[in-house]
Amino acid sequence: MEHAEGTFQGFDGLELYYQRWQPEGQPRGVLAIVHGFGEHSGRYANVVRWLVPKGYAVYAFDLRGHGRSPGQRSYINRWAEYREDVRAFLGLVREQEPGRPLFLMGHSMGGLIVLDYALHYPEGLQGVIASGPALAQTGVSPFLMAVGRFLSRVWPRFTLDTQLDAAAISRDPAVVEAYVNDPLVHSTGTARLGAEMTETMRWVNEHAADLRVPLLILHGGADRLVPPEASRAFFERVALEDKTRYEYEGYYHEPHNDVGWERPLADLEAWLEAHLS
Repeated sequence: MEHAEGTFQGFDGLELYYQRWQPEGQPRGVLAIVHGFGEHSGRYANVVRWLVPKGYAVYAFDLRGHGRSPGQRSYINRWAEYREDVRAFLGLVREQEPGRPLFLMGHSMGGLIVLDYALHYPEGLQGVIASGPALAQTGVSPFLMAVGRFLSRVWPRFTLDTQLDAAAISRDPAVVEAYVNDPLVHSTGTARLGAEMTETMRWVNEHAADLRVPLLILHGGADRLVPPEASRAFFERVALEDKTRYEYEGYYHEPHNDVGWERPLADLEAWLEAHLS
């Protein structure tokens, strides 16, 4: 396995950090990952260890305001910044992996980002995977969300601690401990991000029937941060026949990092294999 890292220019020229992991020999397919709120591209080691030996190249980048990428923590002017950064990132991936089947995967807020992206730019995607997608009220209290919506209009850069429950990400204590002690993880939210995220949830849910890209949803049945009912309702509204959803009983917010992570990753691999051609 070969690991490399570098930067690329986001839609406005901001230098964003990315990583790639490539198998020995020519990749059979490519998976591009968009991480969730407050985390970063380095937290997908299980996905990398599972898929790269199977012949897949894996790419991931740190969203603006996250991880090793610059910008105020969790601040955006508008949601389209995330969408256009993903577009720029996939342009880089296509340059480095020309002609190979390209899949886009996002977790939590990243799941919302990739669904929004696929609805706007479906061309060139072999499939989209949403893990625990933030399609409804997240683990942030309704009061903080209401404050964020108000302040977005008058003080968009206002920051607060979202107080997300780290223990809700995984049943594995080692995963939780690593998350809490990770210097690249943060829980800081901004008023504008909260407002933009709420509006994007509404828009994506309203346009579920317009999705034209093969869809896979993975969701923990005991997810306390993003209700599995939300992805279930979205899935039912998708009109496309090529759609699959797995809900894992007892799993927390991060199926790929939970106890028994091999099961959802085996399902992901099988789905990718079925959609390579």
